[in-house]
Amino acid sequence: MEMKQLIAMVTVAEVESVTRAAQLLHLVQPAVTRQIKTLEDELGVLLFDRTRNGMVLTSAGEVFLSHARRALQELERGRSELTPVLGEVTGQVSVGVLESLLDLIVPALVDSVAKKFPGVNLHLLSGVSRHLKEWMDDGILDVALLYNVADTTSMRVTPLLDELLWVVAPAKAGLLPTETGTWQRLLNEPLILPTVGHSLRTLIDKARADIALNPNIIIETNSLNIQKQMVLAGRGWTILPAAGVAKDVQQGKLSGAPLSEPSVSRSVVIGLPRTARVPRSVEAVATELLQVSRQLVLSGEWPSATLVDSP
Repeated sequence: MEMKQLIAMVTVAEVESVTRAAQLLHLVQPAVTRQIKTLEDELGVLLFDRTRNGMVLTSAGEVFLSHARRALQELERGRSELTPVLGEVTGQVSVGVLESLLDLIVPALVDSVAKKFPGVNLHLLSGVSRHLKEWMDDGILDVALLYNVADTTSMRVTPLLDELLWVVAPAKAGLLPTETGTWQRLLNEPLILPTVGHSLRTLIDKARADIALNPNIIIETNSLNIQKQMVLAGRGWTILPAAGVAKDVQQGKLSGAPLSEPSVSRSVVIGLPRTARVPRSVEAVATELLQVSRQLVLSGEWPSATLVDSP
């Protein structure tokens, strides 16, 4: 099995076309076809179904693709770490960030890493906590911010902070971060909530289980950004982590307050792979992620958050 075969396989899988893959790899089409065929012969399985609409991964191809990507990622990391500059931290680091934390965390993290470790190339992925955990377990991510996640056989977590969820409403509702928003008031409004099965929806449903009022749910979505946009459009109220709406509330676009009676919180953690050796570049980015997050809490930019074991 050769590196060029893995590159050909991954490229064809991404573009679903041998012709397009050949163009991207600057090869002739028969060469790419030959590399795929040789790899299939070596593995003893078909990796692709050849259809009129292009190259479609078989079930075996889906399984092998994640391993091929991981192998290429590790080879690239190994090459980038072989630097002639003693002590320099280099390499690609894949970072997973919750959708609700993108606006808050990403700009500060990118700036900090660029200043301290210019040789590190960040690869940023966003998603819900469940997907980030799966990507960590599959080796796609090197480090991630997740919530309400414990250690797994392939990942160790470090508790970072506890964060209260907020009632989020149009600006005219007049909710204030210095006060609280009750379930009683919230449940009398039309609601935009995450879909059933979403981690945030699970927290919400568990908290309101003992409340007699039934919610008037008018929109359900798997996107926290859509939740916020629908509230901005005046469609209803919602529940979101404070970090995801703090800037909008500060700018007067929305109003928000910590949810109370009962309050609801989530535990934010940093996940790292449970491996014998974590590359220096990953350790460096994980440290910056921790420090940036703590600074945002201490400065008040991350509201309704309490650090765990803060120094």
